Amino acid sequence: MNFQFSDDQSAIRELAHQIFSDRATDEFLLAFSRSDATYDDPLWQTLAEQGLLGIAVPEAAGGSGLGLIELCLVLEEQGRHVAPVPLLASLVLGGLPIAHFGSAEQQQHYLAPMAAGELKLSAAIAEAGMNAALVSRVSAKREGNGWVLSGSRAVIPDGAVADYILVPATDDSHAETFFIVPTTAPGVTLTPVEIGLSGQRAANLRLENVELAADAVLGEAGQGEEILAWLLQRANIGHCALQVGVTEEAMKRTAAYVSERKQFGVPLGSFQALAMRMADSYIDVEGIRSTYWLALWRLSEGLDARAEVHAAKWWACDAAHRVVSTSQHLHGGMGADVEFPIHRFFLMAKLVSYSLGNASQQLEKLGRLLAEDDELGFRALEC
Repeated sequence: MNFQFSDDQSAIRELAHQIFSDRATDEFLLAFSRSDATYDDPLWQTLAEQGLLGIAVPEAAGGSGLGLIELCLVLEEQGRHVAPVPLLASLVLGGLPIAHFGSAEQQQHYLAPMAAGELKLSAAIAEAGMNAALVSRVSAKREGNGWVLSGSRAVIPDGAVADYILVPATDDSHAETFFIVPTTAPGVTLTPVEIGLSGQRAANLRLENVELAADAVLGEAGQGEEILAWLLQRANIGHCALQVGVTEEAMKRTAAYVSERKQFGVPLGSFQALAMRMADSYIDVEGIRSTYWLALWRLSEGLDARAEVHAAKWWACDAAHRVVSTSQHLHGGMGADVEFPIHRFFLMAKLVSYSLGNASQQLEKLGRLLAEDDELGFRALEC
């Protein structure tokens, strides 16, 4: 088997690495964190100009027509540089389902401007990782040839800057349908919520008799459960891609630090206990990477990847905690300084770990697969 990236994939990774390295330096991120800005708009425009926002957008809609693997390569580089741009929300949560389930007209209307950096998307699916008792609902009623939506959804990722949000809603027959809701429509209220872990800006969504035309439906009416299941797998894999970049860079920076910092006249890295902790971090990073790439490959090949996605997300939650905690610990007092670079990796890793289901919730879902299907359970144990 050939495990090498294609020439196109390698070029995409190198381009993304160069763009993020040039812009998202430690000095820039420190100055950015002290400003009132939420996102780096110049970086967003650079990504658009270089075609990276259209990686997974069909060619007919102005994109490159590539797939999830290429998109995840870009997300890895974003995680490696903890760059403040809403890539996952726009390209994964919003862009991928429209590219897969949307009509040609919807793809042209939403994805072409997204690829050009003129439009941002998100999806109201964050509550999939919350306790069922806390989940809010949106109702949908047919009115003539259109629909009327009412209700609320919480913590929309990057919802504060989204132009359109994909919202699942339930009709009177209890069927779920996805709608593409413009955030400027009458009756739509977005309340920004600053997530304390990272400073990123989410938003709570309130809909009060929001009137939508029939063409606002994504896919078919009643197809919502299928779309949600499809989207959650890819959203979780996007989180794993970010986590690979975050944890690998945190580990590398820590290894460099303990190799240079001296105590009692010798490098910290020469102490056996510290060397063993760094070895454990390496094993954890490779665990995140290998399980994530297995799940990503199965998804890209159209294979059943439910078990693999849960296993990969569990590693991205559980192992990432150990890696970034070790990074902070081995940096000593500087690791607790919120303006010291290593702290940003800790915050990003924790944000990803608590999005769309934490480690315990992923294990619970794996357990259900074990109980329901022997083959799926066996694959999960292999991961």
